[in-house]
Amino acid sequence: MGALTWPFLLAFASPTASLALRDMVVLPHPALTHAALGFGDLPARSAPQDGVLAVVGRVMPATWFVAVLMVASASAAAWVAARVGSRPWTKAAAMTVAVWNPFVVERMLQGQWSLALTAWLLPAVALCRGPAQLLAIWGASLTPTGGLFALLTSLTAPRRLPLLFSLACCSPWLFPALLSGVSGGAATAASAAAFAPRAETFAGTLGSLVGLGGIWNGAAVPASRSAGFALAGIALFAVLCLASRHVPRRLLILAGVGFAVPLVSWLLPDLMAWFVSTIPGAGLLRDAQKFVALALPAFVVAAARLDRVNLRLPAVVMLLALMQVPDAPRAIAVLTPVEVAVPAVDHHGRDVLFDARPYLLTRPDGIPMVDPATKAMNVVESGELVVDGVTVDPPSPRWRAAQDIFGTAPAPDPAISASADDLAVQLFYSDPQVALIVRPDGTVEDTGYPARPLPRSGLALLILWMLLPVLAFAPAFSRLVSQRRSSSARRPPQA
Repeated sequence: MGALTWPFLLAFASPTASLALRDMVVLPHPALTHAALGFGDLPARSAPQDGVLAVVGRVMPATWFVAVLMVASASAAAWVAARVGSRPWTKAAAMTVAVWNPFVVERMLQGQWSLALTAWLLPAVALCRGPAQLLAIWGASLTPTGGLFALLTSLTAPRRLPLLFSLACCSPWLFPALLSGVSGGAATAASAAAFAPRAETFAGTLGSLVGLGGIWNGAAVPASRSAGFALAGIALFAVLCLASRHVPRRLLILAGVGFAVPLVSWLLPDLMAWFVSTIPGAGLLRDAQKFVALALPAFVVAAARLDRVNLRLPAVVMLLALMQVPDAPRAIAVLTPVEVAVPAVDHHGRDVLFDARPYLLTRPDGIPMVDPATKAMNVVESGELVVDGVTVDPPSPRWRAAQDIFGTAPAPDPAISASADDLAVQLFYSDPQVALIVRPDGTVEDTGYPARPLPRSGLALLILWMLLPVLAFAPAFSRLVSQRRSSSARRPPQA
């Protein structure tokens, strides 16, 4: 566990540093913004995660909290895997498969720490019962993808409570999506191709997927995967299949769903492009490779049951799992906390437009990262994403209107402007709600627009999510109270 989480632990030695890498920017003390509550300019992809970090950041550095979460989730994966195994070697094999796999390493290198956390918690969601299961569902639901994975895993449970609890955990991002007409969940057809699974060296696309690898961004892959070590994942999958008849059918079905989504994206790209661009909310499917995380519970159980096939196989599995990404501890060194510069703007909670400032910035070592200003203040966010010269995410309607009114940068591509969002753009022309415009030279213009109050519905959903663990432990607490009352009633009166 420590070999894959050590960069996060360095946050305790650097309380002023941030976790900043590609999709990840965790400031020590982020702001509670409209976007953090799921009601910003972009889809609620980081709710309730950013809201939780903002609340925690008022008490202690949010980077410390993330470090605790990562260590706790990895420990949970190891603990659950050890419980499934019946012998020392099967326990070790299951623990290795659960914690050390290409999926969590590649997703951490992409900056998607909460998705790696979800993968580590899924075995607990699938194999635990009672408060432990509900707590794992709650932790996985930090982001929409994690909430969706926990929900799908809960569907395999024999009881309804985990499913209902999963739905409640999804409320911080589900309700904002519904209130916005679910348009925030849509995606462009080009994004399906940009985020399709990627073939790794010697393994091909299919081999990469069955080994739980194949992330779309080749820059977020350890060097060993490009040297042919992905082949170990194929061998690992073949060995685990030997114990498939000892794996519960519900977990095999869940794994089948996890592999089906990326396979459709790879084999039927036109179908996936149509699906994500047509079906409301289907934008969650465009990064199809991430669904292979659903196979992890089945992998863990298969590793734990290999002694029923051959007593030597658990040791083989342990070796193959480590060989998939032997350089993982070194590769994740880029996750080490760094000092990032947040623009000094006296905003007082008002909305800020950064003129001609890109959404993605670059660290001193050349690695991209999300603009940290978006986590420190209410920024009018563009959200435009260009992959290999193709615009897969167009700019948000408010940013396009505000840039046209206040900005000095060239207007967006007319082909992008002539989209279904034109009506929304026109609405923001009448009231762009921009208070401060920060020019490229650092000068600030004040329009006098006041600070917008935080959405009450967003605050209510965040509070509800944070109180859900109380509901998870309520039955156990009720039983404890009942047992004490029963014992008191049976106790003979004292003379």
